[in-house]
Amino acid sequence: MEMHLNRVDYIQVGVTSQKTMRLLPALGKKATQKVAIADHDGILTCFGMKKGEAVPVFKTLPGQKIARMDLGGAVGTPQEKIFVCSGAQVRGFTKKGKQFLTFEANLTESINAMHVSGADLFVCASYIYNHYCDCKDKDYYLSGDKINDITCVSSENLTRPIPILACQDRVLRVLQGSELAYDIEVSGPPSVLELYNKDGGNDFSTGEEILYGTTDGKIGLVQIGEHSAATKWEIDNDKKKGGILCIDTYDIIGDGVNDILVGRDDGTVEVYGFDMSSEPTLRFEHVLTESVTSIQGGCVGKESYDEVLTATYTGWVTGLTTEPQKAEAGHGDEVRMSKETQSKVESLRAELEQLQVKVLQGREQYQQTSQSSTAVSAVPAFSINDKFTLCQDDASYSLTLEVQTAIDNLLLQSDVPIDLLDVDKNSAVVSFSECDSEQPNGNFLLATYRCQANTTRLELKVRSIEGQYGTLQAYITPRLQPKTCQVRQYQIKPLSLHQRTHNIDQERPMNRLSLVGNFSFAEIHSWVVFCLPEVPEKTPAGESITFSFYNTFLGTQLEATYCKGEGHFRSDNISTISILSDVLSKEATKRKINLNISYDINDDSVSHTLKMIHPKLEYQLLLARKVQLIDALKELQVHEGNADFLIPEYRSILDESANLLEEYKKQPAHLERLYGMITDLFIDKFKFKGQNVKTKVSSLLEILDNYDLKSLLNFFSEV
Repeated sequence: MEMHLNRVDYIQVGVTSQKTMRLLPALGKKATQKVAIADHDGILTCFGMKKGEAVPVFKTLPGQKIARMDLGGAVGTPQEKIFVCSGAQVRGFTKKGKQFLTFEANLTESINAMHVSGADLFVCASYIYNHYCDCKDKDYYLSGDKINDITCVSSENLTRPIPILACQDRVLRVLQGSELAYDIEVSGPPSVLELYNKDGGNDFSTGEEILYGTTDGKIGLVQIGEHSAATKWEIDNDKKKGGILCIDTYDIIGDGVNDILVGRDDGTVEVYGFDMSSEPTLRFEHVLTESVTSIQGGCVGKESYDEVLTATYTGWVTGLTTEPQKAEAGHGDEVRMSKETQSKVESLRAELEQLQVKVLQGREQYQQTSQSSTAVSAVPAFSINDKFTLCQDDASYSLTLEVQTAIDNLLLQSDVPIDLLDVDKNSAVVSFSECDSEQPNGNFLLATYRCQANTTRLELKVRSIEGQYGTLQAYITPRLQPKTCQVRQYQIKPLSLHQRTHNIDQERPMNRLSLVGNFSFAEIHSWVVFCLPEVPEKTPAGESITFSFYNTFLGTQLEATYCKGEGHFRSDNISTISILSDVLSKEATKRKINLNISYDINDDSVSHTLKMIHPKLEYQLLLARKVQLIDALKELQVHEGNADFLIPEYRSILDESANLLEEYKKQPAHLERLYGMITDLFIDKFKFKGQNVKTKVSSLLEILDNYDLKSLLNFFSEV
């Protein structure tokens, strides 16, 4: 079933955070709803639509940045009270804008997630969860990793409300009071939670099912029980769209079943509906130019016409409405429409002229004051929304930068070797500068991206080399006067291509690295944070901790178990153990801590790792050979007039030449990387035996040029 929704832009407020826009309940069945939206300027705006114009209901004064919004009210009544949090404070407003609550939560950090249910208030800072009932402290929980979102399930089938935390370590934590009841493992770091069953327009959940969205773009449904949970379904992110920022449920299709509305950080808005199957299918998709921070289903623009309402990072409130566009109206309608349009255009022109006059006056005033000796030039402030995440599918890092105004240029600088990969969505022109990496603190990469006009969002991809660590810096210059620039830093970690996982295969041949020394639990944890991504910076509660990882490039694994004075690291890749040994020794030496390091090396792990590299290496060698043949085959085709005389294998290379070249271009230095990993594995194997085999590397490269797995395994065992 095809869906057609038409875009309507309503108003623009300041920069917005995730989940800071809500629709107030409608007064009648098909009546239009009021919209409440909060921004980083601390302003809460409530407006409705009248004759196609946004009419304000109320607007609060500026203040501290508002991080979240929720609707509340007495159980069983319309949820029309507006709650916002800024810093550690929660404020409540009526639908007419009267403030009735100011509550200071006893938190040292800012609140970043909030849920309101009747008299219950659930708030979360980075690692801390607090539950208040009638503004009195009730429950407290310290999470093992960063909390991204919170919701609470209550129904007739449950004896108590059940809070659920979405945590960065790919876990949904289900609480009972101040204790962890159980946790649910999900396939990616969950970024947003939403109740699936909502009771009509009252927005009060009476079901036990929750939807979750992950930072790597997956959506799932989980049924929550008091002692266990069941995952109903999960939709994979096959098309490599952005991460999920917001979810809502609303029957936009009108078939009596709630549809799932999804907003992503790459600007994609999606509507999923249900056919005969229990899993949802994509019914509608629309792409906005910036990340979608909030999404709601309801009726805003015109009575009886449902729509999907979105709020974007820069504060645009946009509707995707079921109201048809009046393209083929009658003669009388055309006259009426042209008058409406004409008056709108005239008012916009008048507004534009006023703004131009104001800008000219401001510029003249600035020029006059800047010439005086006491004048101080003011640097314009601008917000940047940035994300640096490891992509599991292609073992690369995705760097997304979003600015509230147009980007002029971006300079990327790295003091470690990294490859820049092609991104289809990126229209900026890139140029490279020569680097002198031999100098102390020298650069390995200097690249400038020049953006087209009105580019507010830029997505880049880089791939690092494990064992080489340092800093990637991005210098962002927007189209503002006077020219100003902000710098963002991203750490490239020693084991940068490793990603957290819930469990590892214990049957693999494992190598072991053990450390014993006079170090605290906090010190060894800080070393692990320095070495590996996705480890919480806060020292875990308890006396010891175990983390599991897998290498997104090779598929090898690592298990880290440590406590005060002791650390044990197990991996099926000797190179991982070698990198850890070198970095941990350096970190301990910096702190003047003596380490007793011991190794237990399993020779079978080397052939196991080579067999894991084998399919990747074989594929890349075949791809490189095919690409080398393309020019010669095209020349033959031109010379002979057609390609009928070629054998089927060569004809298929010609047919797929465009795809082969594109794939080869997207993976620069892929083959060299695999060669480098095999070389490192060879050197590391014998390093642990006290032998230096660097003189034999040239023989190894000869074998790789004429690659055969059996010959390679023999070379490793014979040396």
